[in-house]
Amino acid sequence: MTRKSQPKKSWLFLIINWEEKLMNEKYSFFKRVLNSENTSGYVFILPWILGFLIFTIIPILSTLFLSFTKYDLLTSPRFIGFENYIRMFTNDPKFIKSLKVTFFYVFVSVPLKLTFALMIALLLSYNSKLSPLYRAIYYIPSMMGGSVAIAVLWKRLFSSDGTINALLNLVSIHTDISWIGNPKTAIWTLIILAVWQFGSSMLIFLAGLKQIPVSYYEAASIDGANVFQRFFRITLPLLTPIIFFNLVMQLINGFMTFTQAFIITEGGPLNNTLFYALYLYQRGFQFFDMGYACAMAWFMLIIIAILTSLIFKSSNFWVYYESKEE
Repeated sequence: MTRKSQPKKSWLFLIINWEEKLMNEKYSFFKRVLNSENTSGYVFILPWILGFLIFTIIPILSTLFLSFTKYDLLTSPRFIGFENYIRMFTNDPKFIKSLKVTFFYVFVSVPLKLTFALMIALLLSYNSKLSPLYRAIYYIPSMMGGSVAIAVLWKRLFSSDGTINALLNLVSIHTDISWIGNPKTAIWTLIILAVWQFGSSMLIFLAGLKQIPVSYYEAASIDGANVFQRFFRITLPLLTPIIFFNLVMQLINGFMTFTQAFIITEGGPLNNTLFYALYLYQRGFQFFDMGYACAMAWFMLIIIAILTSLIFKSSNFWVYYESKEE
């Protein structure tokens, strides 16, 4: 009995040892994983990752599917293929009108906004005791510019009995024109509002100006360079990376403009301020044509992607990086 039971005990002992060794290895593995810095980082960003997946990625993929359907928010979506995309260009004049209005607004307001922001940044780059106060004052419009309150205020300013006409009457320019009700001037009131919100771009330009070594300007002055030569030969080339960044960000923001037109003009008069985002909202939430609105959203995404890609490609010819020279 003893000899026969001996192999059984040895096998049982080996199995127990193997299980203990396996458990120790698993325990040590999990211990290393839990104690690693990467795991701590993933645990801290897990809420953001879940929020990004649930509230961003999944809705984006859902809109891609809905863009190929007829969906009115009340009934189940019905697949119709590329019909929404075909209807955009063949049977929707307002879609073409909103594209023209948006492109005009972006291509006029963005250069003016960046130019004005750079001018103010150059003025604030000179050291002064009141410079911090001026920076804060100039940044306030960017903080409030996209709010409903500012949009309502802007509507009152440019109405027929608003402050703008009152100021013009003070200087003997008598007019009762409604600047937001005139088809020729309505879009310009929104462009002025966009340019007025130059604060964020100004601060970025100001930070870039502070990074330019003073020795460059001193050497140029010794060589006899005047103010304009120093600006175009030193300041502007060294600011091209900042200009590039501001251009991309403001271009994207310009195409997404919605609140100003929605509150101030509601797309009128004669659809002359019917921005793309506003028309998308109307199709989706006023006419309950959500499938068509989703198709419009994806088409705008393609337009923005193409324009930003072109800017990135062209940056090799006009953006100067000191690291490349090294």
